Amino acid sequence: MSSVIAFACQRCGHCCEGVGGIVLSAYDIERLGDHLGLDRETLLTRFAEYVGGRQRLITGPDDYCIFYKQGCTVHPGRPDVCRAWPYFRGNIIDADSHAMAAEDCPGINRQASHAEFARQGRAYLVERGLTRPRGEDVPEALADLDPGTA
Repeated sequence: MSSVIAFACQRCGHCCEGVGGIVLSAYDIERLGDHLGLDRETLLTRFAEYVGGRQRLITGPDDYCIFYKQGCTVHPGRPDVCRAWPYFRGNIIDADSHAMAAEDCPGINRQASHAEFARQGRAYLVERGLTRPRGEDVPEALADLDPGTA
């Protein structure tokens, strides 16, 4: 086992910036609603938009997630995509995608090989229950990521 840590969040917020990145599953909507004390419809009306057949969090005028204010204001209730960062499917299966993510994310250790990043990423996702079979309620970034996926 490697002693190199592939990722350690620096709480920089780079992953919270950008429009359209936070797709919400039914699990996410329920957890976030519970955290905020809102029913499903109120949560979706106030903080989400329906695009491409999916609900996704809106961004504020600064193009950051609506819940990012010098840090995540809903961290305990955050969506699975946020919980998984940077261990997304693309970053795990593709070394070039991993390298591009490492350019923007100071928490990704560039000293860790892609293979080690992928190994630690799969373990992280499995330990936290963030892997699910591909389906209509699974964000593509998390689909089909289990320990045996290449």
